Formats: sequence, structure tokens, C-alpha cells
Amino acid sequence: MKALVIGGNGFIGTALVDQLIGRGIKVRVFDRYPSRYKEPVDGVEYMIGDFANQGEVHQAVAGTNWVFHLAYTTLPETSNVDPVYDVRSNVIDTIQLLQECVENGVDKFVFVSSGGTVYGVPQSVPIKEDHPNDPICSYGITKLTIEKYLALFHHTKKLEYSVARIANPYGERQNPDAKQGAIGVFLGCIARRQPITIYGDGEVVRDFIYIYDSADALIACADYVAGPNAPRVFNVGSGQGYSLNQIVETIRKVVDVEVKVNHIPARNVDVKSNVLDIELARQLLKWEPKVDLETGVKKSWEWIKSLSLV
Repeated sequence: MKALVIGGNGFIGTALVDQLIGRGIKVRVFDRYPSRYKEPVDGVEYMIGDFANQGEVHQAVAGTNWVFHLAYTTLPETSNVDPVYDVRSNVIDTIQLLQECVENGVDKFVFVSSGGTVYGVPQSVPIKEDHPNDPICSYGITKLTIEKYLALFHHTKKLEYSVARIANPYGERQNPDAKQGAIGVFLGCIARRQPITIYGDGEVVRDFIYIYDSADALIACADYVAGPNAPRVFNVGSGQGYSLNQIVETIRKVVDVEVKVNHIPARNVDVKSNVLDIELARQLLKWEPKVDLETGVKKSWEWIKSLSLV
């Protein structure tokens, strides 16, 4: 058994590689850059390449059984700035990847979608997988488009797949300087003795899931054997909602330095509440999250401190 992790040097990817190795699965990583926060792992095959280069992707897919697609070039906040680039670099290149998977006889394709943006403004919370899809950003539209192409390739080419609509992952190796990932960004600010910046009143509610719980869910997606009409799209989250103010209070319990908060005007791209219903994943994938928020924040803070920012 050999797994290809596209984007395997990133935040989710490095955790997934760890869990795959723990399962005794051989791993090949394909990414544009080496990992910023993790040394290469013995026994893992690393390929540095461009996802847009079909020849390099062909080499990466060859001889693999599972393909995990984690790479993405855009963010929800910025994707509307250049939707043409979003489509070209994500949708078109992913379709080429799917063709390579079909030609190479890949057993299972697992796509990391978005547990927030594909739904748009929720009509009900917690959000089930059959909730209407009305994205309000290009990022969500392209994620949903790829989901639809996966269904097409399954129908026409018999490519087996699962989609993981992941909530807001956090944990070790989450870039504290990034533009998204509230918990990691908050902890980075605290470590540098800078105030946390929160848009609006802090009552926006989100579903946060610990990174290794996310990785375990992706492997469960790969393991899952779906019947002819069985679901193939799964929400992956904690199943609980926390406001940003509650996140700050949890952080205050964990860290040993002062926490300051600045509030700035709210953004029109932020929906009020997004919490995922994960019952389908519990039932069919036999998966559920194990790490509670406070424990996960403690693990994240210990890692942040290891960067010598504190």
C-alpha cells in the first residue's frame, strides 16, 4: 500500500503523513516547497514539483494506491480578488490530476474540501451534508466544483473517492504568521507579545478541530468502502461551536502571558455561525474527534513556544 499526499509538506499534510506512517503505509509527498516546520521523515519519498506541471504530477501518481489532494492556491478571504486564477490553478489542475488517477488505476482519491465556504450562509446549524450549497466566495465555488467533478469521474470512469469537508483545523505546525487559522494566529500574536485582532464583536461562532483528528478522518475516508448509492461526502469537525471570545478565554486558561485583544470592524465575508453536523462520519467512517479544545490549544501553545517566539 502506498499513499500520495499532494500538499504533504503543509499543515494538514505533515499530520496526515505522520498518521499514515503510523499505520504502516508507505508515503510519497508531492509539494511545491519543503516543510517549513518539519524535517523530512525517514522512509518517506519526497518530490518537489509544480501541481500545474502534468508531467511531474504523472510521476507523482504512478504506483500509488491512495491519493490525498490537500494542495490549494487560494484562501477564502482573497479568492474573489482573482477568480480566474482560482479556477485555473485549482479546478483545471485538479481535473488533470483526476485523469492521471484514472489512467494509473488509483484505488481511492480523497479530496479536502471546505466545511465552511461550500455552504455559504447557513440556513440551519449544525450543518448537515445535504444543506444547500450557496458559496459566497470563489474559494467555496471551486471547492464545490471539484466535488462535482469527482462525482462525474466516479460515474464515467469508476474512480472511487471521498470528500472531507473539514471545519477549522488547528494544532502543531499551524503557521502563526498566516492569514487564516484563528487559533494558530492568535497564539502567534500572544507569543510575540502582540494583541489579538478580532473582526467585529467576537461572537462569530466556528467549529474547530484538532489537526490529528482531521488526519485520522482523512485516513478513515480512504478506508471507507462505499456502496453504489452510498454517501461519499463527509463533514469533518468537532461538532461543537465556539465563538472567538470563547476561544480567547480558552487560550487565557492555557498560556502564561498576558492576552490583549483589539476589535476592528466586522467583514462581510464572515457568516455568523458555522458548526458542522458530523453524525454521518461517525456512522459510516467509524470516526469521531478525540481531542477537546483546551487540550488541543495546550498542544498548540507548547509547539508555538518551541519556535522560541515566546
